[in-house]
Amino acid sequence: MSSYADRLAALREQLKADRLDGFVVPLTDEHMSEYVGSYAQRLEWLTGFKGSAGSAAVLPQEAAIFTDGRYTIQVRQQVSEREWSYQSVPETSVAQWLGENAPQGARIGYDPWLHTAEWVRVATEQLAAKGAELVAVGTNPIDKVWSDRPEPSRARLIVQPDDLAGKSSAAKRHDIADWLEREGADAAVLAALDSIAWTLNVRGADVSHTPVALAFAVAHKDGTADLFVAGEKVGDDVRAHLGNGVRLHDRHAFEDYLRTLEGKTVVVDPERSVAAIGQALEEGGARILKRRDPTVLPRAIKNDAEVAGHKAAQARDGAAVARFLKWVDDEAPNNALDEMIAADKLEQLRREHGDLRDLSFDTISAFGPNGALPHYKGTAESNLKFAPGTLYLVDSGGQYQDGTTDITRTVPIGEPTAEMRDRFTRVLQGHIAIATALFPKGTRGSQLDSFARRPLWDAGCDYAHGTGHGVGAFLSVHEGPQRISPVGSSQSGGDEPLQAGMILSNEPGYYKAGEYGIRIENLVLVVECHVVGAEKEMLGFETLTFAPIDRRLIVAEMLSQRERTWLDAYHADVLRILGPQLEGEDRAWLDRECAPLGA
Repeated sequence: MSSYADRLAALREQLKADRLDGFVVPLTDEHMSEYVGSYAQRLEWLTGFKGSAGSAAVLPQEAAIFTDGRYTIQVRQQVSEREWSYQSVPETSVAQWLGENAPQGARIGYDPWLHTAEWVRVATEQLAAKGAELVAVGTNPIDKVWSDRPEPSRARLIVQPDDLAGKSSAAKRHDIADWLEREGADAAVLAALDSIAWTLNVRGADVSHTPVALAFAVAHKDGTADLFVAGEKVGDDVRAHLGNGVRLHDRHAFEDYLRTLEGKTVVVDPERSVAAIGQALEEGGARILKRRDPTVLPRAIKNDAEVAGHKAAQARDGAAVARFLKWVDDEAPNNALDEMIAADKLEQLRREHGDLRDLSFDTISAFGPNGALPHYKGTAESNLKFAPGTLYLVDSGGQYQDGTTDITRTVPIGEPTAEMRDRFTRVLQGHIAIATALFPKGTRGSQLDSFARRPLWDAGCDYAHGTGHGVGAFLSVHEGPQRISPVGSSQSGGDEPLQAGMILSNEPGYYKAGEYGIRIENLVLVVECHVVGAEKEMLGFETLTFAPIDRRLIVAEMLSQRERTWLDAYHADVLRILGPQLEGEDRAWLDRECAPLGA
């Protein structure tokens, strides 16, 4: 269709044909994934919004798009205000907005394969107050009008070797079986794609930037599992790897299989499973036990092999990033760079450093005002050419078979202003505060979040995103349940106690709308710490990411001696780890960038 307005009009016509007065469009798939395959990008197709989190609601005369603080500017740039009203989460929600705006007696459609049961409950209650009802659709009406909708990926599964996984699939399945026994359950539905990949030690290529395969699984208390995946995706190597303990079925057989579990007690994660799963189990006579997916916490706590692999991947990735930062320094004065050229160059350098399977997300290559959009996604229309006098922010990462990386650096193009240097230094102070934090076991990320914000708060500033997210092992770059984020924020993901072995990002930032953005991001590993005279068991962070932090943006006088010591020690580690991988001018540049702050 020729325009987004045409698409909205076509959807409204389809809703009339389906006897519906409205429809809800989330940005997710049947697995409640953060990043989804092209076939599931319904929100972008309908609205033009290219962010990674959001939803929409369509009524006969009104339509609204819902995003959080990360996308306040972006959504207004990409989605027409003529057709859509902008709604801010968590100040409101789709369910609340529908309760306030749906016509009396309206029938509001939803796809039960794209929403949780809890969302259905809340939306049903909100609509009931208006005498309206929520109606499950058999076929998503967007799919009926999206004539050139892509097919789901047919990419084959690959085996994740035990020496990288650190534990065999059989051992993981038996751990789940032991957990089911303790919970008094017969089976557990694994609906999250990274849960299935981790449990079975397989990976895929069905979702951009996340090495997972479209599948469902059911794990049983005898240590076996049923895997529902398109048959053409499973080669002989994967069949041999899975062995007799994993029964294979076509992915389309999953819903009918759930209806065969009569009399069984089945664990369903209410946050990671769609409403249709619970509905099918109830129709089949199963008893649902609501518990968190039993793989979530074990997957978050990395074993020795996963940590070693991650460190190896970070070392290679850091060398590519260092070469890129040197290249930007060399090329920016020639006035020939733009955001897309820079992003392409960074990917090229990552590939040169070996075994890059994919980027871990779309590179945020953001110059000047685009840097003020925390989750900016560049397009040909938004692409800016570099020019002196502002900042360039690049947030990027790679998927390697031994680890997943995520790093952000901010560099000046030309001479930075005093304000830019002040704000950068405050962001650095917050970053160091997290990197050096010591805390007792049982501490939650929400208790640490303000450490990163304090230097900005002192200047009356803040940032509208969490300070840290979990990271997978050749899996999702955004992994729960651990977070460093304010309680109740849109990214909090719960409030999980931090445990040794968890990997998180450390990424405070500052964003001046319409002008520039600043973020400094490294990944950190939670480790046990020995504190002389401590009365409690203590934890801290080991930094895993190594690349220079731009000294041209640091106001050295603002740093305490402790902060200066950390920065110099960090740069000494950067030089030690990356130096042997670089030669010639690249190595000379790194030597200069990693010199002590006072040198």
